[in-house]
Amino acid sequence: MILLNGNTLTLEEIRRICLEGEKAAISEESMKKVRKSREAVLRIVESKKITYGINTGFGKFSDVVIGEEDVNLLQLNLIRSHACGVGDPFPESVSRAMVLLRLNALLKGYSGIRQVIAEQLLTLLNENISPLIPQQGSLGASGDLAPLSHLALVLIGEGRVLHSGKSQETMKVFQKKGISPVQLEAKEGLALINGTQAMTAMGAIGYLEAEELAYQSEMIAALTMEGLHGIIDAFHPAIHEARGFQQQCDVAERMRNLLAGSSLVTHQGEKRVQDAYSLRCIPQVHGASWQALHYVKEKLEIEINAATDNPLIFDDGRTVISGGNFHGQPIALSMDFMKIAAAELASISERRIERLVNPQLNDLPPFLSAQPGLQSGAMIMQYCAASLVSENKTLAHPASVDSIPSSANQEDHVSMGTIAARHCYAIIQNVRRVLAIECICALQAAEFRGIEQMAPLTKSFYLEARNIVPSITGDRVFSEDIERMAEWLKKKKEGWTAVTKEADPVRLHS
Repeated sequence: MILLNGNTLTLEEIRRICLEGEKAAISEESMKKVRKSREAVLRIVESKKITYGINTGFGKFSDVVIGEEDVNLLQLNLIRSHACGVGDPFPESVSRAMVLLRLNALLKGYSGIRQVIAEQLLTLLNENISPLIPQQGSLGASGDLAPLSHLALVLIGEGRVLHSGKSQETMKVFQKKGISPVQLEAKEGLALINGTQAMTAMGAIGYLEAEELAYQSEMIAALTMEGLHGIIDAFHPAIHEARGFQQQCDVAERMRNLLAGSSLVTHQGEKRVQDAYSLRCIPQVHGASWQALHYVKEKLEIEINAATDNPLIFDDGRTVISGGNFHGQPIALSMDFMKIAAAELASISERRIERLVNPQLNDLPPFLSAQPGLQSGAMIMQYCAASLVSENKTLAHPASVDSIPSSANQEDHVSMGTIAARHCYAIIQNVRRVLAIECICALQAAEFRGIEQMAPLTKSFYLEARNIVPSITGDRVFSEDIERMAEWLKKKKEGWTAVTKEADPVRLHS
């Protein structure tokens, strides 16, 4: 059980709740803050003091005063009119993260909602009821208005949800579960949709997947090193300490430990003096991606505990300020950075694939084919990897450099952060497939060299992976192998950091 208080949520806890199904609870202290901020909203309504979002219209309509009798209808109209999302729904894990992050933000006690709103969000999480939220339609400023409106629809019993593995009408699921829809009151609709939770949820789930892939890319690169008789000296600690980037040093150390005990790797001068960059520069390239991932993690862990709606209520209601915390620029830039970092893992992987299959670059069977000429082997797997890498280059174009004014130019600069997060997630899926292709090719190359000569860690991985994709003994529909390997990598959750610490380091020339 993870206790939510608006301030201490971590990415690891998002993993446990949104990917592994752990239950959540609300701290009593945060609920006290929720109740106090709600009292402030009620005082504003009663006093008829003009306050944005409570008794005024929204956006360009902020100068339109709303009568006390219509403040609740105002919130309902807001949610229905803003639910303009289109396209395929977000993955279920992202939808769950959106609910979690919106709840966590409201628990900070700056938003003026009733306790029942927080409790309804918690019910969605713990009952595995995930709003079906279209991915497209957010500008990433003024909050993720369209996506979060589709989330808010579910709280009031409208829209659709994913439950028990299928799309259903919200009210049908509520009736089965004995859940009553809430009736929105003053400020609550706005409090639910002003925020960055769509881009941040997709960014958080994307980060968790990218982190796993970054570790897996090292294991797969180690297999390739063995398949190509790579030169281990390039991972000598002195080289990396001389440059000084910690992440580069860490990758080199993990590569040394993954390859500890291998008879397949070589030393400089034994077969050749230097390897190509895609082997020799694994610590430099992968390490740079790790630097970017660390930056992204830092920004995400701030944003998942941030108050991002508008207006915010301070000093027990004495101070209500309209600001712009809903602007997604910090996450937009982070997502664009993560796009590049992830894409580079695929880019260098594809070059290693080329070295595994190109007979002009190695002494392995051409294209790892069982019968070269009669059978094409892995030839078109490299084509597929090249296509995915090229697609990533297009997706990696920064979304955050674009802005289109909205709401009659009241909202004249927007972040496009949700587009950045969506494209980032698409890149991550492509990266996984490229790494799956490298893995299939590296397994075949290592097998050709002799699995009895592999390092203990890579051999263990080899034996496990061979249960997913068998040896290439003849041409077959390799698309199925690629997707099966990619799915296995996505589901394969283990302590990738721990795997590097126990082996004796491979012998290096000083």
